[in-house]
Order: sequence, then structure tokens, then C-alpha cells
Amino acid sequence: MTNLRKYAVRRNKQELEPQEVFLDGLAQKRQEKTNMRELKFEVPPSKNALNGLLIFSLFILLVLLGKTLQLNITRGKDLAALAEKNVSRITPIRANRGIIYDQFSKKLVSNLPSFDLILDKRDLPEDKDSVFKEIEAVAKIINKDVNVLEKEVSDSKETKMVIAENLDHQILILLKTEIDNLIGFQIEENTVRDYLDGSFFSQVLGYTGRINPDEFNQLKEKDYFISDYLGKQGLEKSYEEILRGKPGIFEIQKDATGKKIKEGITRNPEAGQSLILWLDADLQKKLQEELSVISQSIGTRKAAAVAMDPKTGGVLAMVSLPSFDNNIFSQNLSQESFAKIINDPAKPLFNRAVSGNYASGSTIKPLTAAAALQEKIISPEKQIYSEGFISVTNQYHPDIIYTYHDTAPPGWVDMRRAIAISCNVYFYTIGGSYNVITSEGVKYQPGLGSVKIKNYLNLFGWGEKTNVDLPQETSGFIPDHRWKEETLGESWYSGDTYNLSIGQGFLQVSPLQVAAAFVAVANNGNLFQPQLVKEIVSGSPDSFTNIQKIEPILTRNLPIDAENLQVVREGMRQGVTYGSSVLLNSLPVKAAAKTGTAQTNRDDIYVNWVTVFAPYDAPGGAEAEIVLTIMIEDVPGVRSATLPVANEVLRWYFTR
Repeated sequence: MTNLRKYAVRRNKQELEPQEVFLDGLAQKRQEKTNMRELKFEVPPSKNALNGLLIFSLFILLVLLGKTLQLNITRGKDLAALAEKNVSRITPIRANRGIIYDQFSKKLVSNLPSFDLILDKRDLPEDKDSVFKEIEAVAKIINKDVNVLEKEVSDSKETKMVIAENLDHQILILLKTEIDNLIGFQIEENTVRDYLDGSFFSQVLGYTGRINPDEFNQLKEKDYFISDYLGKQGLEKSYEEILRGKPGIFEIQKDATGKKIKEGITRNPEAGQSLILWLDADLQKKLQEELSVISQSIGTRKAAAVAMDPKTGGVLAMVSLPSFDNNIFSQNLSQESFAKIINDPAKPLFNRAVSGNYASGSTIKPLTAAAALQEKIISPEKQIYSEGFISVTNQYHPDIIYTYHDTAPPGWVDMRRAIAISCNVYFYTIGGSYNVITSEGVKYQPGLGSVKIKNYLNLFGWGEKTNVDLPQETSGFIPDHRWKEETLGESWYSGDTYNLSIGQGFLQVSPLQVAAAFVAVANNGNLFQPQLVKEIVSGSPDSFTNIQKIEPILTRNLPIDAENLQVVREGMRQGVTYGSSVLLNSLPVKAAAKTGTAQTNRDDIYVNWVTVFAPYDAPGGAEAEIVLTIMIEDVPGVRSATLPVANEVLRWYFTR
């Protein structure tokens, strides 16, 4: 091959290649042929322009990179979930909710099948006319105004919504025949609670209800669905996670055109666990029946009662009147029924046993006595004479004299007798001090004072929640100097201490707190946390599998000597043998009791109390099987309204 390099021409120290000469020749011929000359000017771009282009390119690159990071990392899960929602339709498979039994395995609630009509708005047609036709067809079947239904659909912020719940049989049949033609609508199987003897156990068991939008937003990450029911009150609420179980999932996958491409169960349901209570269902019924009879006979509807096991703190019965049928909440609740309950002035949804606040009246006296003995304020045998009242002179205005009356007859009393006949003068004295008549003449008797009274009441659990396994428990209230000064702008007077020592004034306590305190009196000083649930189990009564046994919880051992508590028990026993609770002396077992009558802000209207424990065992309290506290509101006149209830219930309890 000929070496062309030897023909190269050097120009300006650059070597001109032969092919360049050849190309120049071609260019010249083209110019001659077209009679044109190509004039070229090369102007190099400026440095600033190049830098600007570079910066702009980098900026665009960073924006794209940032958006990519945002979509993949920051919002990746949300977008993936959104994409999944667009192609996936999930229907829950309901788990069987756990059953609730009394301590003898008697079923208190069961599950009933239910059917709901659900709308998935993602599957509705795109044009408004077609949507309206779908809604119109559904409205006609379920007997609902089409305009109302259309507004509900348009206002709903959720993609899935409940159109009709707990469908009756006739509507369900009509829907099943038409459901394939109703785009976006489906029938979903559900369960509702059936409360057996609902009005007897409504305050304890509570009820389930349809999840509301706020609850759904809080709980949807825990596998809740917009069509779910959940515990709203009582044990249904406290043990929601245990009773509910875990729903299964039936999933349908669709392509971008909405065509079904796959379906099947992706998760099987797990049944909820069941509860065995300390509750004695027959005792609960008997207590409510007797309490209702007496309450109605004196013209009141408001009352409460609590029975506890003094060995464990287990709640054997808990009644609050008026009651209500909790089935109306778990099934179709009409606006009329709901309005009737909500507007009832007696507040049937209010659990008076747990949430009510009342002056304790004389039921406080055994606790005041125990405190005085422990503080060595007085010996149990020391006798003082009650004239039927005490008089206190105003220290700033000597012409003003306050008189505090007694409800017991005048006479000599020691501590046991003072408890038995409920002598106010005795407890004014050991609570707030006074110059009293003794066998040695008029002597100054020191008192506990309000601070020590409050401290001992706190030890007995007053002024704090018992932590019972029910919602909305009250703490009660024990007044003191600081509270009165800060709240009422008044000083604490000796009269406030006198009132506190007999359970009057600003003191507030619940029936459950009273019962729990007397559990500690009955069992010689062990304060237990009240508990309704005894065991968590699975399976049926003939083959229970124990999941968890709820052990008794000892809140504290009272720092009160056993012999001091024994004096208190003896005083309560004498209250039955000859004192204010003598009606109970004919029971088939020995009992000890303390009554109470608390004033209200209405003339001649009182809160009536009794607390009983039985059988009475001297000494030690080891034989007591039950502590029963009964409270009736709005009692006209000074009378013993609660004692007949206690008498009938305990007679039945120990002879059944």
C-alpha cells in the first residue's frame, strides 16, 4: 500500500494530511456547483455562560435526586400503601369475641351473627349520574331517603363506609339478590353482643358499639376496620384487647382497569380470650332486685351496692341504679332510645358504685376510731358522757355559739358503744377535741385533728382510686386546710374537723371505696385492690384452658395494731346485737355492721348507708366471707333504708 504520509504538507508547524486535501477539494467543487461560498465564523462561548449552564444542570439534577429520595424514602411506605389500596380490597374475617362468665362459669354474654352493608367508594363509577343511580337503588332497598344517603356518601372521608348495620332478615335477602349489580357495595359478616339478663349486669359488663371516626383513626393501625365494634364501657372496654382477638383478612387484588386478578384468605382469624369473673351472678340479681324494691318504695331511683370477698378483694357483686339494657347499644340503637337514656335525669349510664361521690356519714366512724386508738388519743374503755350535743364558741365573736347535735340518745359511752349506737359527740371529741364530762369530772379530751384524720383515711384507700378494673373510677375527696383556703378562700375551722370526723362536710367517697376499706377492717388490716376478673381463659366451660390467673393484689398492710382493729370489729358487732343495725341480729350467721346517714344540700333529704361483714369471727376476722356496702340516694327523712336490703340479701346468701 502506498504511503501517503510522504505527500503531507506542513503548515504552521502542523502536518496537513492527504485526506484533508481531498476533502477540501470536494468542498470547492460543491461551492462551484452551487455558486455559493460557505463563510464560517467560529466564536467560542463565554466562560460565564458555560459556568451558568453547569450550575443549572447541577440544580436540576439535585431537584430530581431530592424528589426521588422523597418518593422512595420519606413517602415510600405511604405511596406503596396507597398503590396497594388502589389494587387491593380487604374484607375482615371477624374473630369470635371472648365470652364473659361469672365465677361459676355461668355465661353472661354471647355473640350473635350480624350483617352490614359496606360501600367501597373506590369502586364507584366515575360519572355522577351512575353513582346516583347506584345510591338510589341501595336507598330503595334499605328504606332510606336517597338524598340523605347521597350526602352521607359524599361527606365521608374514608374510602370504606358502613351504609347499613345489623341488617334485618328481609332486607338482607333483598340485598343478596341484588348485590352483584350494585357496584362498590358488599355485604360484610359481623358479630354483635347478646347480653343475657342485660339490665342486671350492664354497669359491670358495659357494652360494645360501632367504632366512631375518631376511634378508627386512632386504632386503624391495630387492625381495626370502619365496620368494627369495640368495647365502650365496663369490662368490655377495660379488656378490649383480650376479648377482641385478631381478625382474619380476605383480600381481592385488582389490576389498573379494576379487573379481579387474585383473591383469597391471607390471614386466618384468632378468637379472643374469655373472662371468668369473681362475680356471683345470682347474688348480683338478688342484690339488684332487693335494692330496686326498697328504692322504689321510698320514692327514689338512685342507689348502689358492692359486695366483696375480704380474703381476696374479688368483687362478688356490683349494682348501680337505675340500670339499663346494654343490648340496645350493641345492636341497632334508635335515636329515640338513645335520647331517652341520655336525657334521663337519674343518669342510668352513670356507675354510682365506682364513679359516684358522696358524704360517707357515720360509716366513717370505725375508721376514725381505729386512728384514735392507734394514735393513743383515747383508750377503748374510757367513758365520756354525751349530753346530746356539743357547743363551740366562735373565738373571734364570743357571742356566736355553734351547736353540733347528736343522733344517739344522751348517756355514757365508751368506744365500742359509740360505734354501736353511732354517737356523734364521742366522735366529735376524738376527732376534733373537746372538754367532755368523764367519771373524773369535766376533762379536756384531745382529738386527732384534721391532718391525722386525713392521713388515716388515705391509708384506708379514701381520697385515691382503688384501681378496680373498670373505667371512669373516681378518686373521691378528703378536704384539708390548703384546699379550703385556695378553693373557697376561707380558713379551716374546728367545725370542719368535727364534720370530717363523722363523715359530713366536704368529704366525698364512692361505695366501692367504702367497701374496700371495710374489707381491711374485716380481714384484720389487709387492704386489697378490688378486682372483677379472676381468670383469663380460652375454650368452653367444659374444657377451659387457663391463660392467666389474676392473683389478688395487696395494696398495703395497714399500720394499725390487730388489737385496735379488733375493738372496732367488736363495736360493729355490738351495732348488730343492740345498736343501730339490730335488724341484722336475726341472720343465720353473726354479722357486724355500721350504718350511716349523710346530710345533703336539700332539707330532710339524706344519703343512707350500711356496711356489713359476715360471718363475724372474734377475734381475727378470718371467717368473714363477704363485705356488703349499700348506699341509697335521696332518702326522705332519717330512716334506715339500706338495712332491709342487707338483711334480705344476706339471709338469702347464707341459706341458699
